[in-house]
Parts: sequence; C-alpha cells; structure tokens
Amino acid sequence: MKPGLPERDDNPCRPRHFRPAACAPAPLEGPAKQALETSHTRLIIAGALFCLAFLVIGARLVEVAGFKGGETRLARLHVAERPEVARADIVDRNGVLLATTLDSPSLYADPKLIKDPEAVAQKLAALLPDVGESEIAARLAADRSFVWIKRQLTPSQEFEVNRLGIPGLQFQTEGRRVYPKGNLAAHVVGYADLDGKGLAGIERGFDDILRDRHEPVELSLDVRVQYILRDEIARQVAEFSAIGGMGIVMDVTSGEVVAMVSLPDFDPNTPGSANEETIFDRATLGTYEMGSTFKIFNTAMALDDGIATLSSSYDATNPIRIGRFVIHDDHAQRRWLTVPEIFEYSSNIGSAKMAIEAGTDRQKDFLGRLGLLKAPSFELPEIGAPLVPSPWRPINTMTIAFGHGLSVSPLQMATAVSAVVNGGILRRATLIKRPAGYAPSGQQVLSPRTSEEMRRLLRLVVERGTGKLANAPGYLVGGKTGTAEKVTGGRYERHGLLSSFIGVFPITEPRYLVMVSIDEPQGTRESHGFATGGWVAAPAVGRVVARMAPLMGIPPVDEDSPEIRRSLLVDSLSPQGRKIAAN
Repeated sequence: MKPGLPERDDNPCRPRHFRPAACAPAPLEGPAKQALETSHTRLIIAGALFCLAFLVIGARLVEVAGFKGGETRLARLHVAERPEVARADIVDRNGVLLATTLDSPSLYADPKLIKDPEAVAQKLAALLPDVGESEIAARLAADRSFVWIKRQLTPSQEFEVNRLGIPGLQFQTEGRRVYPKGNLAAHVVGYADLDGKGLAGIERGFDDILRDRHEPVELSLDVRVQYILRDEIARQVAEFSAIGGMGIVMDVTSGEVVAMVSLPDFDPNTPGSANEETIFDRATLGTYEMGSTFKIFNTAMALDDGIATLSSSYDATNPIRIGRFVIHDDHAQRRWLTVPEIFEYSSNIGSAKMAIEAGTDRQKDFLGRLGLLKAPSFELPEIGAPLVPSPWRPINTMTIAFGHGLSVSPLQMATAVSAVVNGGILRRATLIKRPAGYAPSGQQVLSPRTSEEMRRLLRLVVERGTGKLANAPGYLVGGKTGTAEKVTGGRYERHGLLSSFIGVFPITEPRYLVMVSIDEPQGTRESHGFATGGWVAAPAVGRVVARMAPLMGIPPVDEDSPEIRRSLLVDSLSPQGRKIAAN
C-alpha cells in the first residue's frame, strides 16, 4: 500500500452506500420470531388502552361541564354576564362617596369532591361564624356539583379558607356593594342585594340607572348637614326617651333635600341585621297628624283668599263644643285674638273659626294645591300616601285647621311650607343635585304678599311665641311648633305625642327649611314635664341652624338693626305687641 492512501477495505459486508443482498441478516426463526410478534401485539394493545382512557376522560369532562356541572357553569356565567362597568357610585353634592362597588371573593364548593363533609363544615364554621355548621354540612352533603358556602367574604376570611387547603373549595370574584358612611344616610341611599339589585332607597329607585351609567349619581344631600341633623335628632331622642325621630333640611328655592334622617336607622352594609322598626323611613313613608304646624296652611289660606287680614280678629273666649267634641286652647287667652295672635299663641279655637269661615271646599282646594292630599312624586320608592277624611265634614274642616284629622308625611310638610315662605311657588322635592343657582319652575300656589306676611308671622312665633327655644342668634329663624296626639286603634293616645318644629332661615330671605319631629317623647325635669314641640323639637332646630349656617356660607346679621326690624314688623298685633314692635 502506498503511503498516504486509505487502507483498502476488502470486507464486502461493511456498511457503505449500499449493502449487497448477500450481506442482509438472516430472517428470525422459531422463539425469536414469536417474541417479536408478541411485543408488537402488546404495543398495539397499550396504544388502544391509552386512546380509550383519553376518550373516557374527555367524555367525563364534557359530562361534568355540560350536564352535571350546571351549577358551576351558571356561577361562571354569572361572572361572564356581569356588565363591564360596575354599578355606578352614589355620591353627595360635594362628591363624598356614599355607595360604591368593590371586588369581593365568594366561596363555593363541589360536594362530590368533599370526602368528609362534617369535618369540613366544622372547620369552615369556625372561620365563617355567620354561617352555621349544620347549614354548611347540609350543603356539602347535597347531591350537586356546585353549592354556595358564603357570598362576599372578607380578605382575611379568604386567606384563612385557603390555608385549609381543602380540595373542592373554590372562590369566585363578585362585586360587593359597600356604603362607606354606614348609618348616616341609610334610608336615603338604601341598599342592594348580593347580586347587585337595589332593594331600598336610591339603590332601588334608581336601579336601572345605576346599572347602566358610568358616572356617579350625585345626590342633593350634604353629608356635613346630614351628620348635624342626625346628631341633633339622636340627642333629643335620647334626652326625652323617645321611640324615634325624623328630620329634613330642604333648600326652599330649589326643592333640594340637603339632609333627611329617620331614627332608629340601620347599617346598609349589613341589611340582614335590620328589622321593621329600623328599616321604616319615618320621613317619607310614615304619615302623621302634624298638629299645630298645620296652622301655617290654615292662616295662609285665610290671608290668600281674602277671608281674613292681619287685622282681623276672632273670639277665642270659650271652647267650641260640637256634639261630643270640644275644641280648646292649650295656651288659652280667653279673649278675642287677632290673626297674628292666633298664630303666636297657637290658638285652636281661633284657627277653627277661621277655617269654618273659609269653608270646606276652599280648604280642600288650598291643601290640594300644596300637594297635601295625594302621594308626592319623589325619587325614593318608600313613599306614604296621605290619609284624607271621607266624607269631609264640618268637624273635619275645623280639626284640620290645627292639624288633626289629616295625616301627611314629613316630606309633604317640608315641601308645602317651603312654598309658603319662598314667594308662593310649589316646587317638587328632589334628592338629585341641581346646578348651582338653578331654580326649577313650579306652580304659584299663593301670592308673594301672602308669603311675606306668613314669614313675619313665623318670626313672631320664635321671637315671642311657642318657638322661642328655636332661636339661633344672628340667623333670623322663623317657624311653628306642633304637638299632636298619635292615633292608635282609632283613638288618640294622650301620652303618645308627635312633637315637631318647622323652622326657616333667614326669614327675611329664606334659604333653608329645617324640620324636626320626635316620636313619643317623655317630659323631663328640665322641660318641667312637658314633651311638646316647643320643648322637644324647637331646641334641636335652633342648634341645627347654628351649626349648618356657617358651612352653607350664611353669615350672621344684627337682628336688632332698624332695617331688619322694619322688614319683620307685623301690621296688627295686640296693643302690647304693637308697643314692643314700635320700640
């Protein structure tokens, strides 16, 4: 072999580009052949078994997802069908959050994967105390593939359940409605259920709007004033051992409700803890005989229809007897009284005689114009309808003059009194914020002159009448007291009183109305045993005015300035009253 050349390969069976047929291996025979065929058969069988297993698993998945997993599928569909935009927020007039939606975990289980329902129920009940162990065990023992254990857990509850590491327990994210201010405006805002459906208040009244809109719903409420009103009503309820109370602050020029309170109240974050007493809205759903506050309407009717003037007088010397009924005065003067004196001393006798002179038809027409004879149009679904006498007899005409025999809601009272003092224009009450400076159109229900005269009379009550304790120095409060015996079983309860005061300020150019009513107050040593509107409700109104006026940009004034004294001068008073006014 020459140097540098590859060694010659003479082996004819070495693998190269091809192999001669003579070099192919000899075919297997005997046991080797049989072993090879057995291996092939086993591979085919194993492949078939794997294919069959995958088919069974696939079929099972289809069965679980499509048939036996209906509940799980519905739960996931519930998430998929939730609107892309969560339920809209609710805010007050200054943008303070009253209701919003947060993501919250909800716990569900597949009972078919739970090996020991009793043991699992015991562990879950320790973490979820508001769900009973027996209730959880019953759910886990159900022949179903999906059961709710608890909706809307807290983050800490979710963490603790996850720590258990129990197969078959799963979480689903849902929207949870949250009310940051709690009880503060519970009856106005209302609440929604676990599925985001409004059940009360604005949540129910605006349910469709809250579901469909992006931007918040702006209410006319001011949480600052709401807090003040609630605080003062709660104080009076506690001080006079009352069963409840209610109040409204309204802008008399726009009809906006700035604050609305009903006590007792509830926490909308836990509506399940509420009961019939706490969930009842006394301010809009309750209807009551409002007592002497109704003399506002009786006097305005007489003045506006020309039945009387401020110089007219009526004989209030003796009580009025009609059959078995006797109408008497609580602050009896036992003499003839002028119209201002009838209002100042809150004379039932004088008011009844004014009403009889006006007549039943005129009274019904006037109260109807003020919206007191039918249920009002309002954003809340919890609205009470007035209780109107039928037939409307002369005795009804007389008793309605001083607030007995006709029941209305505090909302109706506030709306009607606003019309009496704002120049005579009835505007619909609203909980929706109006643009700044916007005065909606309304119905002229009495003359501007009558409105001016009524403002003077209302101030007279606070200066020298039954409403002295409502005075807030510098803010020119005017108003009217009212004390009515409640009707129970068709009879008046002598000690079951509704004591009220309706105040307006500043009376020279009214901006706000403040109404407070205390339900079944009990007299105290400080009130000398009295539980009337002048002792119970009037002080609360005075304190509300003093606290809210600076917040609303209303500065105090010198009440004794000649200009203000002239603007409030009542043309016809008693001789003593004229002497005081002249000085």
